[in-house]
Amino acid sequence: MLIGVNVPNFGPGTRPAVLRDWARTAEGLGFDLLMVSDHVAITSDVAAQYPAPFYDPFTTLSWLAGVTERITLGTTVLIAPYRHPLLVARMAANLNDLSGGRLVLGVGVGWARQEFEALGVPFHRRGALTDELITTVREAWQDEGYRSGDIPIWIGGHSDRALRRVVHLGDAWHPLRQTPDSWRESLARLTGIAAAEDRPVPALAPRILLRLTDEPVEDRRLGEGTLDQVVRDLEQLRADGAQAVVLDPYAGDPEETRHPHTAWRMLAAVRETLREKEIR
Repeated sequence: MLIGVNVPNFGPGTRPAVLRDWARTAEGLGFDLLMVSDHVAITSDVAAQYPAPFYDPFTTLSWLAGVTERITLGTTVLIAPYRHPLLVARMAANLNDLSGGRLVLGVGVGWARQEFEALGVPFHRRGALTDELITTVREAWQDEGYRSGDIPIWIGGHSDRALRRVVHLGDAWHPLRQTPDSWRESLARLTGIAAAEDRPVPALAPRILLRLTDEPVEDRRLGEGTLDQVVRDLEQLRADGAQAVVLDPYAGDPEETRHPHTAWRMLAAVRETLREKEIR
């Protein structure tokens, strides 16, 4: 099972040197994936949690590709309706080529109504636009001019429509920040939808919170609690068949971005424990 890190590419403490240090730290600790988020217009609904500066994911990953050697790079998630599908196809193919085939394209439908309005994209069509983008991108990558290689597409969401999208169009299901109960319930629905439509269950690649506490947490999300609780979550996800898990050390306060060493210490503790238990 691959273990990745969601790197904050936004907030008051984020700048190029910090992003570089994030990338080198994640790779140096032995993590397998480095992923960043996406917003285009930092409207008030976005800025409450993800304030400027917000570095564009393709630009950021291109920069980080040049300061890393091994780690896979990805989006968690690119908001599909915000860009023309052929632009996404070109940028993703170029980044994959320039990085030596290290890209994962995670996509989602988006949630920020004000941002949709600012971009002139109809919020009510975000699902259909996402389907269109995935289909068009895959078709474009068949053109030799794109030199896309084999870029996996991870699809976020846990509504029934999102799960059908994953079953029909995705290489992996990439839900975000679920509780243990919601993970099991959503996974059961995904499996049921795949069976009903006579299609294979896609790969599992959840993104979970990483928040370490001194005392055990009861009502919690996956990845939240003591180190033992978090490691047990990873063990259970591996037993459930997850091929990758992305750890997200950003808990929601933009001031956290001023103190990346706090996140790095949590990641180092998890990485060391996983090595001791030989979990990958």
